[in-house]
Parts: sequence; structure tokens; C-alpha cells
Amino acid sequence: MSTDALGALTAALGKDRELLLGRSSTAERVAGILRDRIMEGFLPPGTRLSEEALGGALGVSRNTLREAFRLLAHEKLLDHELNRGVFVRTVSQENAVDLYRVRGFIETAAVRSLPTAPDSVLQALSAAAEEGERAAEESRWADVGTANMHFHQAIVALSCSPRLEDFMQQVLAELRLVFHVMEDPRTFHEPYLRRNRKMLAVLQARDAAAAEQILKEYLTDAENEIISAYKPAKAAAGGPNPS
Repeated sequence: MSTDALGALTAALGKDRELLLGRSSTAERVAGILRDRIMEGFLPPGTRLSEEALGGALGVSRNTLREAFRLLAHEKLLDHELNRGVFVRTVSQENAVDLYRVRGFIETAAVRSLPTAPDSVLQALSAAAEEGERAAEESRWADVGTANMHFHQAIVALSCSPRLEDFMQQVLAELRLVFHVMEDPRTFHEPYLRRNRKMLAVLQARDAAAAEQILKEYLTDAENEIISAYKPAKAAAGGPNPS
């Protein structure tokens, strides 16, 4: 991680530290903060996590931080490498395909709950779409990716299942690690701003069948783009280049 990137991360974590003040600083809360930062793109695959830097930024003990690392490793977000330390995980093409399979099951099922979903969820979807558009206007393409994550979190919130929402947050954090395979964030994310608007209009009309069909096409196209980006990387590494 570059010095500038590390500085941005520690500054962000310094703000997160305020969330821990006045409470018991549990490993679960620390893991939640780091998971959010992964999902926001602060921690790309291969980043070595310094116990000293992160513990100092968050004001937590090494034992608490190590337990948070263990929790995130269980969620497939971090890897422990013997005698080397803890690193943000690099997601394989096979696991990327599986993540899209999981997304398909969860998000399409959530959309079927659209007719009975509260208006507040539709408002959250609209806010996420606007968040992405504002970021695009300012050429903050990494933030466009984060807004897209928020949009899909809100889709799952249509299910009104807190457990499903928690699980989807883990899925999206791992998926953000996949997105780093794309060389140009703008080329990847920009077209989905329009597609999110199209999906939002159908969701606001509470047309579950149409929304499900749009979502399936959306996820299929995104998966195909991701897989195409993996192929050159495999070829450069001397590995197989699947057809």
C-alpha cells in the first residue's frame, strides 16, 4: 500500500475510532469497520495489514485486532500467511463466479418481496442511485462503486430480513475485492448508473416480475465483464486461459 493510500486509510479509521468510544471495543465492531472499509475500496487485494498502524488508528489492543482479523478471515476477506502476516485476500475467478451465483439467488429472491416492502427501502434505493450519480459528476469512480454496493444492499433490504442483509454485506465486501481486477473503474461502473436508474423506476412501480428480469440481465452482464478481465491476468501469470 502506498504512503498516500495508508494515510487515507488511517485518517478514515481515525474517524471510525469515534464509533468505539464510550463502548466496549469488541472484535465484532472492529471487524465491521474493516469490512466496511474493504467494501469501500480502501483495502485492495494483497494489502498487508499492520497491527501497529490499525490498532493505533482505532485505539484497540492487538488481541482485539487479531480476533477481528480471525473473523474476517472466516468471511474470506483476509488471509493469514505464516511468518508473513495478515493480507487482504485475492479472490480467484472461480470464487468470483460463485459470488455472482450467490448474488443471483439472494437479490432475485429479495425482489420478489417488492409488493410488500416498505417505502423506506425504496427511498434508500433512490438515495443510493443519487449517491452514485453525484460521485460520477465529480469523477470519484471508486465512490461510484461504493454507491453501487449501497444500491444492492438496499435491494436485499426489500426482503425485510436482517439476517439476509448481514450476509449480503459480507458478500458485497468480498465482491469489492473482485472489482479490483478491473483496470478502469470508470469504464466498468459508469454504465451501471443508467441501469440502476432503470431498475429503480421499475422497483418504484412495484413491478416485481420486470425488476427480477432486469436484475438477472444486469448480474449476468456484470459477471461476464468480470470474467473477461480475469482472463488476461491468468495469461500473464502463465496459467490457463479458459474459453
